[in-house]
Amino acid sequence: MKKKTYTGYQFGLFGLHHLLPALVWLVVLACVVGLFYQRSRRFEVLAIVQGQIHQIAATCTGRLKNVPVGLFDEVKQGQTVAILDTILDNENLQAELAVAAAEIEHLMAQLIPTQERLLAEATNLRTNQIADERRFYVDIENARLQILSLKVQLATDKITLEDLSVEVKIAEDLLKQEAIAPYELQRVEVRHKTMAEKIRENEDMLEQAEADLKQAQHRRDEFAHRLPQHPSVDSALDVIHKQLKVQEQRMEELLARRKPLNLTTPFDGMVSLIQRWPGEAVQANEPILTITELRPTDVVAYAKNEQIAQIREGMVVEIVRNTEPVQIARSQVISVGPAVEQLPIQLWLNPNVPEWGRPFVIKAPPQMKLIVGERVGIRTL
Repeated sequence: MKKKTYTGYQFGLFGLHHLLPALVWLVVLACVVGLFYQRSRRFEVLAIVQGQIHQIAATCTGRLKNVPVGLFDEVKQGQTVAILDTILDNENLQAELAVAAAEIEHLMAQLIPTQERLLAEATNLRTNQIADERRFYVDIENARLQILSLKVQLATDKITLEDLSVEVKIAEDLLKQEAIAPYELQRVEVRHKTMAEKIRENEDMLEQAEADLKQAQHRRDEFAHRLPQHPSVDSALDVIHKQLKVQEQRMEELLARRKPLNLTTPFDGMVSLIQRWPGEAVQANEPILTITELRPTDVVAYAKNEQIAQIREGMVVEIVRNTEPVQIARSQVISVGPAVEQLPIQLWLNPNVPEWGRPFVIKAPPQMKLIVGERVGIRTL
């Protein structure tokens, strides 16, 4: 009786031993079917974080005077990141200023006989009112010539002052090295101080000349209101007046070249590349440095052929950032591209085999603090 019970027990264990693998196989099969079903509903692709990358380039030929930012410095919109000196050779500008000064002196010489002729005509006409009116016009032209002359002198003196500043710095360095006597530095400093005082005096004279011009114009206008109608006297000064306008325009152009050109950044970002350094000559449109956006707003992913039909605007996806620890955030598809395109090389599985897909744009979650050019994973829910 005991032997029979043992045999039945053995048979039960044998049956259970064969049944257990079958049950495990069925469970695994169900999981595989479930995974395949889930895979048909969701997928995962690689994406790349996109942001603005802007090259700051020279707008004209010049010499890079200063780059007040360093590599990887953060910058704000409108901040000056490069200063360009548009004058490559001061001697050429001085020559042009000298020509302009000679032209102004020539006009001033022409104005004297013109003034005498106008006064003589007024005497012949015995019309004191016309003579006074013409004096007002002559006063205005004299004031304008004086202003131009002072501007030319100031521009020339400022160039000389810059050169003297460099000489003072060199002399100070040489004195520290005991390469020159102290009186050599004092001599250069005196010249620098004298030139600076001369510039200040001429700036005061220029300010006064501009005020005199306004007063002369005001007196001319007031006097004209009280005059009976007479033929205009502008024709008598027409030639000088036109030449003076030409010289004024020329002076504005020359003085504009004296001002450094400030290049600014169009948005908040970081200096990601510096290509040119102070002292280097640059051509128009030549890149100086690159600004990269700090907080990108878009992530671009690419759906493969079998995934294209599942992509639609507004669908919710997850962005996976493979950091330590892994970061996951939900976002939305904001737009879908109209055509299949070649993926950026960073997203190719094999760098020698191009891949293609339909691009779609996802809003970058601000809490993830993504970096432009970074690769992330995108998976649908």
